[in-house]
Amino acid sequence: MNNRRKFLAQFALTAGAFSASSIFNQLFAENIKDAAKLVDGLSPEQVAADEDYWSVIQQAFTVNPNIINLNNGGVSPSPKVVQEAVERYNKMTNEGPSYFMWRILDQGREPLRQKLAALAGCDAEEIAINRNATESLNTVIYGLDLKAGDEVIGSKMDYPNMIQAWKQRALREGIVYKQLSFDFPIENDDEIVDAYRKAITPKTKIIHVTHMVNWVGQIMPVKKISQMAHAQGIEVICDTAHSFGLMDFKIPDLECDYSGTSLHKFLSAPIGSGMMYIKKDKIEKIWPLTCNGEPRSKDIRKFETLGTRSFPIEQGIGEALNFHNAIGPKRKEDRIRYLKNYWAERVKDVPGVKLHTSLKSAYSCAICGVSIDGITPSELDNALFNKYKIHTVGIVWENVSCVRVTPHVYTTIQDLDTMVKAITEIAATKKTT
Repeated sequence: MNNRRKFLAQFALTAGAFSASSIFNQLFAENIKDAAKLVDGLSPEQVAADEDYWSVIQQAFTVNPNIINLNNGGVSPSPKVVQEAVERYNKMTNEGPSYFMWRILDQGREPLRQKLAALAGCDAEEIAINRNATESLNTVIYGLDLKAGDEVIGSKMDYPNMIQAWKQRALREGIVYKQLSFDFPIENDDEIVDAYRKAITPKTKIIHVTHMVNWVGQIMPVKKISQMAHAQGIEVICDTAHSFGLMDFKIPDLECDYSGTSLHKFLSAPIGSGMMYIKKDKIEKIWPLTCNGEPRSKDIRKFETLGTRSFPIEQGIGEALNFHNAIGPKRKEDRIRYLKNYWAERVKDVPGVKLHTSLKSAYSCAICGVSIDGITPSELDNALFNKYKIHTVGIVWENVSCVRVTPHVYTTIQDLDTMVKAITEIAATKKTT
């Protein structure tokens, strides 16, 4: 009992995941420090390919060994320290919910905001914590004061939940929603920027752009689009769901006005965690998606009036940040891009195989689309799983028809060798038939 009281008192002061006694520091920090010594002095390219170092990172996950999960673009598994944090604080919550939630665990949100802001490279007063990119971006989409006739430019390659939000505003309020069409991969920033520029009219108020397109992994030139838009008095909303926690960038680098992301993707935070960024001088004019007593407040916290929420998940986000920062954002990005290129380079010249994603670092990172002539995405997805136990996802959306393949830091080279073998064999079988 005395130990328990001591733990709770300490937690109240240090906010759990954000203290020196975090679960990450207790269970895994020394392992990563020791592993880092193995690659000390190596170039980024050498570290990305150092299997001894990455084997330590792989051991932090509890993925099913009977399935090769190459569909991390939708939801990524959390490392053990994150799972344990959610479990530990969920048990604590259930010892006395109203006490432990509101008087103990609720104290962790401000340290979490600070830590997310540090990773995002912005002011903590520009960060709101919520449940996913849909909630973040819908808050902005529905919160903007637009009137009938105002124009918004997006893309058919944006995420469906954002497209539907804009279409709903168009139906309900008479705004004009334009969608550009792209044939990816595109390895020319000017071509993309010009497409948005040509769609602008004197009535254009907003450009909505996706940083990393979820269908095929195309990286969009958001900074250049933002600069072009701002020169004409147009605001920019950026969907960073697939780039934040994967690529080594700061949100202000994109020069967008608003951004939303899901933290349960490449950051590997608990499922159902997200983050919204709004430039400080824009907060006042955005209406909250849910109720708030001061909807025109300049306080970013007005977007967090969600009622009862999962405080254990917030602690889990903190442990995911600890894990991510211990690896290092640049090192993580380089490794995952290396893994994507590892399998893609080995199948791109196989007869009948087509890649739908650039292999140049400026235009892709983790996600790569692949197809085989004469096989539908669903058929290829099924073939990969039924014979090789490789889990991917078939994509049929607008002019995209492929299987999306997405490795993560826990993915092994042996897994990718199996992927290469599978694609080669399936393509050969299709050719003979």
